[in-house]
Amino acid sequence: MPFTVLNSRMVEARIEPGQRLFSQRGAMLAYRGEVSFTPNIQGGQGGVGSMIGRRIAGEATPLMTVEGTGTVMFGHGGHHVQVVDLTGETLYVEADRLLAFDGALQQGTMFMGAQGGVMGMVRGQVTGQGLFTTTLKGVGSAAVMAHGGVIELPITPQRPVHVDPQAYVAHRGDVRNKLSTALGWRDMVGRGSGEAFQLELSGQGTVYVQASEEKL
Repeated sequence: MPFTVLNSRMVEARIEPGQRLFSQRGAMLAYRGEVSFTPNIQGGQGGVGSMIGRRIAGEATPLMTVEGTGTVMFGHGGHHVQVVDLTGETLYVEADRLLAFDGALQQGTMFMGAQGGVMGMVRGQVTGQGLFTTTLKGVGSAAVMAHGGVIELPITPQRPVHVDPQAYVAHRGDVRNKLSTALGWRDMVGRGSGEAFQLELSGQGTVYVQASEEKL
């Protein structure tokens, strides 16, 4: 169920009989056709376990199930929207950054500490985001939100990418993440804010970086 990009802040999805889509509540802007919107209490395809994981992490972003026949326009808070097309790999994204996603994708929850150990847990404290990250896996599309637009940076075994934790949006592929300290780095560039960390991503995949460090 591909999304059509209407502009940098709005996307449109076509809903067909027998298909469904999940979106953040309040993200629907307009629709045409016979389309129904119902609260989703099972956390998407991940089921109750996924929902519980996000609640433990304080990331219980409410979802709507969208079904029927027609087209639906989505946007939220004027945030920029980036469409990510998956062909079997896994997308890792904070729950509150998900605008809408194909119901065919399998949703889950991953404990960040499983990848980065203690440093992965620290990342949640630094970014203000939870220790759990939402995962989407399979063939389909997802629309994610960001501030000021998004750029895609390739990650290769020879060239890991270092990202300001506040600028991180999502990543996909076979990627490991950890926090590395950068004491004095912000002071050197005149942006001292007490955050002396960089998020290091290594492996093979793509990271999505937003232009602004503001939180959603």
